Amino acid sequence: MTTAAPATGRPPRVTPARVLHSEWHKLWTLRSTWVNLAATSALTLAMGIGIGAAYDGTGEGGLDTVVFVLLGTQFATVNLAVLGILATAGEYSTGQIRATMTAVPRRLPVLWSKAAVLAAVTLPLCLLTNLLTFPLAQAFLTDTDQSAALGDPGVLRGLVGNAVALTLLAVTALGFGAVTRSIPLAIGAYIGLVMIVPEVLAMLPYAVVDDAVDHFPAQALQSLTAADTASPGTALLTLALWAAASLTVAATTLRRRDV
Repeated sequence: MTTAAPATGRPPRVTPARVLHSEWHKLWTLRSTWVNLAATSALTLAMGIGIGAAYDGTGEGGLDTVVFVLLGTQFATVNLAVLGILATAGEYSTGQIRATMTAVPRRLPVLWSKAAVLAAVTLPLCLLTNLLTFPLAQAFLTDTDQSAALGDPGVLRGLVGNAVALTLLAVTALGFGAVTRSIPLAIGAYIGLVMIVPEVLAMLPYAVVDDAVDHFPAQALQSLTAADTASPGTALLTLALWAAASLTVAATTLRRRDV
């Protein structure tokens, strides 16, 4: 006859791998995640193909080919930001954050894991969508000024750069959600920063303001997407710094404020 080993009563040890697995499970079991990702990919594809099919070769004023085909990623900047915000602020709205922080009392591993999981989901989705959208749209753009191939200079870099930029924007939004702890407030702050503030500043007649606008997320996204960008490193660094700043403020807030 065998007897079961007595229970020690000790809780499972918290490790980075377990926290990461927990956050991965939470993200993928939400219906909103699947809907969001499907909508992001579908809108990018639909707009790319639709724009390609409707284009008659006039009226675009020499717009960069990759930027032109990926105009649908304007929706992705908002969709993926909402996904990032839901990953953090969404837990505060449901109260689940208390259980999460009780299980991981050091707190910060939760934030890093959420950011890593979001990036691991967003980057391949955006990259695959871009690599599918571009040739499908180009099927309609033969013999126009927007005709290009994946092997042309800067095209593949632009498609990859766009995916990386969208991923960094989503991580930036995740930080907003952790700081504000409110879904509406975080979405409003993100839209204001990415879409509204640069447009308002661009109307001011000062050269220094124009230089500052170039380092806002939306402008950096376009620079990373464009095939003819001579030095994409500055745009990549800009977006990386925005994401790092957002996560830094989120980490500071998480450590100093009660759940």
